Amino acid sequence: MKTRQLLAIAASLLLLGACKGKYEPINNDNDHLASSADSAASSATEPKLVKTASINFKVRNVEQTSMQLTALTTLYQGMVMHHHVSSSIENTRDTRVSNDSVMRVSAIRTVAELEVKVPSVKLNQFMDEVSKMGLYVAERKMDIDDKSLDYLAAQMKLNSRNQIISQQKKGRIVIRDPGAVVNLKDDMIDQQITNMKIDEAVKYSIVDLSFYQSNHINKEIIANDDPANYTSPFFTRLKVAFSNGFMIFQSVVLAIANLWLLIVCAFALYFGIAYYRKRKRTATLNTANI
Repeated sequence: MKTRQLLAIAASLLLLGACKGKYEPINNDNDHLASSADSAASSATEPKLVKTASINFKVRNVEQTSMQLTALTTLYQGMVMHHHVSSSIENTRDTRVSNDSVMRVSAIRTVAELEVKVPSVKLNQFMDEVSKMGLYVAERKMDIDDKSLDYLAAQMKLNSRNQIISQQKKGRIVIRDPGAVVNLKDDMIDQQITNMKIDEAVKYSIVDLSFYQSNHINKEIIANDDPANYTSPFFTRLKVAFSNGFMIFQSVVLAIANLWLLIVCAFALYFGIAYYRKRKRTATLNTANI
C-alpha cells in the first residue's frame, strides 16, 4: 500500500510539472489529471524486472556444443542473437619430411561466444541445462535490474502528453507554438518505444555464453617454403663445379691473350733494367782494378 501511494504521489507531481510552461490552460481539469495519475500508478504496480545472465564454461568440443546450444535455445522458444567461433595457433613446429615437404604440427585453441534471448520465466531452467553441457563452469552470473520506476515515469509522461493533445484538439488548451506540437508527439513516440523496449526486456532475458575446449593438435604436410633446401645432388654439383672451373680457366687464358702486348713490354723492361745494372757493376769493378 505504501508503494502504491508513493507511486500515485510521484505521478501527480510529474503530471502537474509537465503541464506548465509552454501551454496556456483555458479550463482546469485537476480531477482528470489525478485520475490519470492513479491509473498510471496502478498500471505500473507490476514490477518490471529485467534479467540478464552469463556463463563461462569448458566443453569437450566447441563445434558440437554450439549446435547443442542452438537446439536448446530453439527448444526454450528463444533466439540466437550472436554467434562467433574463433581458433588461434598457440604453438607450432615444422619437421622436414623431404626436400620439398614439411610436416607442421600446431597446437590450436578454439573458443566460441553466443548471445541468446530466452523467455525470462525459463531463464533458470535454461541456465541449468547449459551448465550440464560443460566439463566445469568457470563463471556463472545473473543480474536483475528493476525498471519499474523508469516504466512508470515514461507511462506518466505519455499520459500527460496524451491529455494535452486531447485538450488542444478540443480547444481547452491553446498551444501557441506549432513546433511544440511536433515535439510533443515525438516525445510521445519515444516514450512508447522506451516502454516497449522495457516490456521486451522483461519478457525475454539476454544470456551471454562463452565456452572453450582444450588445445588440440593439428598435423599437416605442406610445401617447404625455404629456397635453401631446393639444391641439386652432390655429384651433380661436383660436375657443375668442374665445368665452372674449366670455364674460369678459359677466361683467364683469354684475358692473358688480350694483354700479350703489356706482358712483352713488361719482360723487355725487366731484362733492360737487369742488363743495365749488370753493365754498371762491371764498369765499377774495372775502375777499381785500375
